[in-house]
Amino acid sequence: MSEGTAPAAGDAASVADEAAREQLRYLRGSIDNLDAALVHLLAERFKCTQQVGELKARHHLPPADPAREAAQIERLRRLAEDARLDPAFAEKFLNFIIGEVVRHHRAIADRTQEETEERTEPAAG
Repeated sequence: MSEGTAPAAGDAASVADEAAREQLRYLRGSIDNLDAALVHLLAERFKCTQQVGELKARHHLPPADPAREAAQIERLRRLAEDARLDPAFAEKFLNFIIGEVVRHHRAIADRTQEETEERTEPAAG
């Protein structure tokens, strides 16, 4: 190609394609970082809810708290709206998490109940 002439159409498309691929790699790297952060945040959240479940079990509190759950869903919907995230998606996401937390709390309560029964059963003999 001589000086002062425009690049051939194929060359321009190739440059544009490479720029697009580079931008895609950059964006995917950011997504990968965010996914890792989400996993770590969820792990921390579940560590806290595990402690809540153990506290509830020790004090014979129910595994689920529908009033708290409803308040949390409403709060998360507002946060989603402020962040320009679909509130319905945010609600589905939180409902999934709440379902897992309640399932864990029930398992903790069952385990705690079994351990209590074992300690209070008279020895056979």
